[in-house]
Amino acid sequence: MTPYPFKETVAVNQQASVALSLVIPVYNEKPVIPLLLERLKQVMSGLELSYEIVLVDDGSRDGSGELMYRLALSDPSLHVLRLSRNFGKEAALTAGLDHARGEAVIIMDADLQDPPELIPQMVAHWREGYDVVSMKRRSREGETRFKTWSAHCYYRMLNKISDVDIPTDTGDFRLLSRHALEALKQLPERNRYMKGLFAWIGMKTKVVEYDRQARVAGKSKWDYFALVGLAFEGITSFSRSPLRLAMGLGVFIALAGVLFGLWIVFKTLMLGEVVPGYPSIIALVTFLGGVQLMTVGLLGEYVGKIYYESKQRPIYLLSDAVEQAQACRPAYGGVSQASPYVATVHGHPMAQSLEPSAEKAPLAQRKVS
Repeated sequence: MTPYPFKETVAVNQQASVALSLVIPVYNEKPVIPLLLERLKQVMSGLELSYEIVLVDDGSRDGSGELMYRLALSDPSLHVLRLSRNFGKEAALTAGLDHARGEAVIIMDADLQDPPELIPQMVAHWREGYDVVSMKRRSREGETRFKTWSAHCYYRMLNKISDVDIPTDTGDFRLLSRHALEALKQLPERNRYMKGLFAWIGMKTKVVEYDRQARVAGKSKWDYFALVGLAFEGITSFSRSPLRLAMGLGVFIALAGVLFGLWIVFKTLMLGEVVPGYPSIIALVTFLGGVQLMTVGLLGEYVGKIYYESKQRPIYLLSDAVEQAQACRPAYGGVSQASPYVATVHGHPMAQSLEPSAEKAPLAQRKVS
């Protein structure tokens, strides 16, 4: 699923040995990035694992992409992908997973609501033989009661109507083994609901409960309209129940109409009563019109998914990227070492301002495709 023109370069860079990849989609999170990297490095310094941090800029407009880009030129642990525009979180996750080289991959949000301090526990379960370590939210600090309650109800409703068993109260925070990741990458659909796709592949799974923390800075980019859209995406991607409900409603209304018609005939012929016309007809026509429009819209949603899938457009496009030639390895004393290393840079518009100086050339070589 890696789009042209980066396929060849990615194939070369995947020869590097990486034990753990941290995939983090980023959208307008500039104040959080330094805090995120600081906490990640503190955690990773205690693990005897080679690692990389894959940051995916999903069309940020606050300078997040430029900040990550500059940091990556001097930090061997950072692998930065910049999408050509805002494709959405699901596409950004897909981009990060496509480029992750680790034997295990951890997905987490950039806002630090998913505590990096849980990474050692997730790695420990992976070493026990689990292909998926799914993090279940026991509590949600910093979120309104309505949002917590609505999320709670939605996940339970989705789990009941879905074609697969989607764990309740779980987000994207999880660990995937290379085996699970390769299985996930075989799923080709363009309309992606990642929580459902994670559940669809199955695999040996360990569920770990944790307390989700409040954001350390900034505010959530997900308003209620966006969350409702994502919820509807999940329902239509993994369930035919809405179509069956519409069919059942149609059958019920048809039977009710037949019974009502028989009742009118009975009252007119047998009792000689004239049934009032206009109010009942107007109410019935209005109700049926609403049901028909709702059903057409529902069918249109499913047909629209088929329409977009048939186009086979790429899930995402990269505008530029910084890819490290080797992984970062924690050294004794908690200091990360990966020197010398090569930062391969693709397609960045600021070629002159980001060119490494002569004295830094041995450590960072710039290549523009």
